[in-house]
Amino acid sequence: MTKNQQFKTSTSVLTRRHFLRGAGVTLALPVLECRAQIKPISAGKDSAPQRMLLISNNLGVLPGPFFPKTSGADYQLSPYLKELKTYANDFTVFSGLSHPACEGGHSTENCFLTGARHPTSSGFRNTISLDQYAAEHLGRQTRFATLNLGVNIDKANRSLSWTRDGVLLPAEDSPAHLFRKMFIQGSDAKVKQRLQALKRRESILDAVSDSTQQYSRALGQNDRRRLDQYFTSIRELEQRLVTSGEWEQNPKPKVDQQLPQDIVDRGLLFDKFEQMLMMAALALQSDSTRIVTLMVDAFATPVFQLQEDEKSSTGYHPLSHHGMRPDHLAQLEKADRRQMSLLLQLFERLTEVQAESGRLLDSTMVLYGSNMGDANTHDNTNLPVLLAGGGFRHGQHLAFNREQNSPLCNLYVSMLQQLGVESDQFGSSSGTLTGLKS
Repeated sequence: MTKNQQFKTSTSVLTRRHFLRGAGVTLALPVLECRAQIKPISAGKDSAPQRMLLISNNLGVLPGPFFPKTSGADYQLSPYLKELKTYANDFTVFSGLSHPACEGGHSTENCFLTGARHPTSSGFRNTISLDQYAAEHLGRQTRFATLNLGVNIDKANRSLSWTRDGVLLPAEDSPAHLFRKMFIQGSDAKVKQRLQALKRRESILDAVSDSTQQYSRALGQNDRRRLDQYFTSIRELEQRLVTSGEWEQNPKPKVDQQLPQDIVDRGLLFDKFEQMLMMAALALQSDSTRIVTLMVDAFATPVFQLQEDEKSSTGYHPLSHHGMRPDHLAQLEKADRRQMSLLLQLFERLTEVQAESGRLLDSTMVLYGSNMGDANTHDNTNLPVLLAGGGFRHGQHLAFNREQNSPLCNLYVSMLQQLGVESDQFGSSSGTLTGLKS
């Protein structure tokens, strides 16, 4: 090899290495992957805001006791929905909804809010989730654009929130840490420290930008396109850092609640679920954010407390593969009813709080559902889905074809429009959901 050839090869490797180093910094900063439009902090204060709380249990519920046997506005409540009968006019239950071509049993758990197709295929890459899509279009109107929460969550592998580039956004599973972020201001010195940290991140971006721009002309077309996307993300992140700095200088809201104590015992699943639902309600009530996701990672839950004096005979996942065994079914029904009782408490809490134009529930869409239609058979069709509040006309069972399901993303489009997002398409949608009216 000649000296000229050696020099050329070395330069090529250096170029690629520097480019990847820059991209590595991009991936190391999660806020890069939420391409939000920046709006002034005061935006939206004059109109009543809409909110959204999205909840999923990745093992679902027993379909028999959940789905009503009749449909329409005069349907008969199912055994599980009778737990919520006080709010029967405040929610709609759906059947016959799923994500087309989103199959693979438990592999679909990360696709509940994305609708991405074929999650078990080679080279699968997830798509943007409903919460992040909404945040992109609504912009930064609150201290936190979104909050992504989890219960017993396997942080490295599971999340309801995904960026436009298909990158997992880790869920917050510590109520105490979340409470401090939302409500504890800290000393002037702490605020100054956080502002300095934001400035350091800006300087890192400047350095990355300087170190990669000089190589862009030597890159191929595909790499140049990626580099352009990278610099676009840099500019957007710089805007978001400025906005974050503005929020750091604003006083945090004050609440009557005390700092919660984290529950470390993963077997206390429903106590942890209740605690995180309370934190989600506090976040919405204080207008710390208007979009919250909450994933209950039942798959990662070991033997757990069913009732005060009763534990499950095995972990949640093996229990869900009940094989029609009476003892397993009985335990699962108790677990499902506990979930319904927690939803009832949530509805009560959101009803008691007065928002800008009535009950907080009336301006908050609460979606509860799962990626599993039947965990026992790994079925990902006919998903259990319930939507409460948010200004919709409720009190009905919207039943779609259970063999040829309608896209769940049609419901998501209806929710996006109710939230104020001007969009007629999301994921695998074919329009808005028939029968759901504001």
